[in-house]
Amino acid sequence: MVLSIELVTLRSRFGPGQCRTCVRAGLRACTASAPGVVSPRYPAVRSLRDLQAAHPSLLLIDAASAWVHVCWINQAGEIRWGQREGEAGQVLFPLIAESGADLAAVDAFVHCEGPGSILGIRTAAAAIRTWIALRERPVWSYRSLELPARCHGQIGDAFICDARRQSWHRLAVVGTEGQLGPIERVPATELNAGSCHLPAGFRTWTPLPDPAPRTVPYEPAQLTGNLIDVPLLRECPEPDAFQHEAPSYQLWEPKVHQAPASS
Repeated sequence: MVLSIELVTLRSRFGPGQCRTCVRAGLRACTASAPGVVSPRYPAVRSLRDLQAAHPSLLLIDAASAWVHVCWINQAGEIRWGQREGEAGQVLFPLIAESGADLAAVDAFVHCEGPGSILGIRTAAAAIRTWIALRERPVWSYRSLELPARCHGQIGDAFICDARRQSWHRLAVVGTEGQLGPIERVPATELNAGSCHLPAGFRTWTPLPDPAPRTVPYEPAQLTGNLIDVPLLRECPEPDAFQHEAPSYQLWEPKVHQAPASS
């Protein structure tokens, strides 16, 4: 009961337009954060430049593909990217050490929620949840397929990655101005293979459509390059892997085992 009271008290301190770091600093509003609020001043989706203006030192982790990417942006504005192929549990922490990141000095975290490698994404998410449990800091997330779609997409294109069970995650470039639609899960039989693009480094288990999708670069470093002013980041207090819908669980009712009645 005491824990519940403490959690309610903590949450009540954050109002619209505020994040944990800014509340601790005594600021009334954060220029990069507005949970649940959409307005011209505090839109719900922000760019990396906006986030950096409010939180100068950032640690970005992307483990959605076969390559783990880490970016450390320090207080001086220096940007250090590193990448390595391998399992996130083996290469993530060496990459962070090589970047020179000071975890105690991180003002905010940026996390790729996928879709992509569930194991890699959740390994990174677990690490971030541990760090913010030790000291509260905001976490912002972006979706993997939005990066190549923004960099390489044309109207009518679709960007895909494996969703298993004979299905694909699909993000389409739609409208007359090239807007991005929602990420959908579609059966393999419903893909328009001729318009599909697959980010490099994303593993596949479902057979590729015919004709095979065009491979396009997957470049998280574009977040500090051509995409630095594009609003892609959403505040994510509890980082985890992307899901199309919340998981549902079946209620288990325990029953006392009884021997069958003798005939």
